[in-house]
Amino acid sequence: MARILLGVSGGIAAYKAVEVVRLATAAGHSVRVIQTPASRGFVGAATFEGVTGAPVLADEFERDPARGAFPGDPATDHDPISHLELVRRCDVFAVVPASANTLAKLAWGLADNLLTSAALASTAPLVLAPAMNSHMWEHPATRANLELLRARGARVVDPGTGRLASEGEWGTGRLADPAEVFAAIEAALVTRAPSGLLGRRVLVTAGGTREPIDPVRFVGNRSSGRMGLALAAEAARRGAEVTLIAANVSLPAPEGVRVVEAPTAAELAEAARSEFPAADVLLMAAAVADYRPRGAGEAKLKKADSDSLSIELEATEDVLATLGASRRADQTVVGFAAEHGGDPLAEARRKLRDKGADAIVLNDVTGEGIGFEAADNEVVVVTSTGEREVPRTSKAEVAASVLDVVEELRAVETQA
Repeated sequence: MARILLGVSGGIAAYKAVEVVRLATAAGHSVRVIQTPASRGFVGAATFEGVTGAPVLADEFERDPARGAFPGDPATDHDPISHLELVRRCDVFAVVPASANTLAKLAWGLADNLLTSAALASTAPLVLAPAMNSHMWEHPATRANLELLRARGARVVDPGTGRLASEGEWGTGRLADPAEVFAAIEAALVTRAPSGLLGRRVLVTAGGTREPIDPVRFVGNRSSGRMGLALAAEAARRGAEVTLIAANVSLPAPEGVRVVEAPTAAELAEAARSEFPAADVLLMAAAVADYRPRGAGEAKLKKADSDSLSIELEATEDVLATLGASRRADQTVVGFAAEHGGDPLAEARRKLRDKGADAIVLNDVTGEGIGFEAADNEVVVVTSTGEREVPRTSKAEVAASVLDVVEELRAVETQA
């Protein structure tokens, strides 16, 4: 389902925004709420937090405890700029109610509070549900502002006519029925630009395999699975049906993603071979061990009198190469390569050629604060037509860039 960012501006109709949220969450959507300071004089943050299950923000300098995540999303591992992260993730931005003051700010690009700053940074469809006194609604300035906003593509849910908040007042300006407002939000979702992954099956591997030495010890690596989780979350956000093969991932999986546990290289290979035939896209982000101990001990190895211990290793299956060799022409295969030293780009090109992949995401882990166990990453996406650099950013942003490449590759294949 969708991620709805709801802005609530000041006005007595703010209490009806709670019902809009209730309708959205009942339909399965994730909702985050931004309030203007004035709106909190009508409805407190605790009310919206209760119906959304997520923190409510009102100040640009207020820390977001959810770090930009919508309910069901994995949070980033750093504190992002709240309004930028919220609008990056949202599928639609609705302002309910939209006061005359907020409409004027939106029309003229002012950004003097969290709501208007988020609106200025948002590229998502904008839905406005005005509510105000009838004289304010009919004022030429308000009419001009609405005309300007409509011309820019905003979807306006006109207010209704009836009894207004002030004693004895009657006219046009009361907030449209919450069901009507929610219908406009869903209509905006339907008309948003479709993703090339909508309805496609995406298979993601994540984490790091552990190869047992004995029942207690293992040979492993430092992968946390964050990159794979970010890919799974972004693919799901784009409407894909996502299966995640997780190798020792302790972080929660994104909402709506099917998870298959595969702790070792052999188990991951078996799961991948089983799931791959039904997949349209493979994102091989797991760090799969190249070697495993030959003949793991059935009991815990005891410390010997000797100061050393020799363990014989044997090669594991090259899962990416196996799947690449068996792929269909209509499948898109993306591998990941963590390199340290040597010529990383040359190695990525070799893997692209030898493993039957459409793209290799090169991660040079020599840099500090990127790659394994880090919130950020910096990659180069290598394809047969060249390289695309993704400068250091959050893994969620990297995932979005990787899936942009996937969609481009699939669009080219479709045209061919």
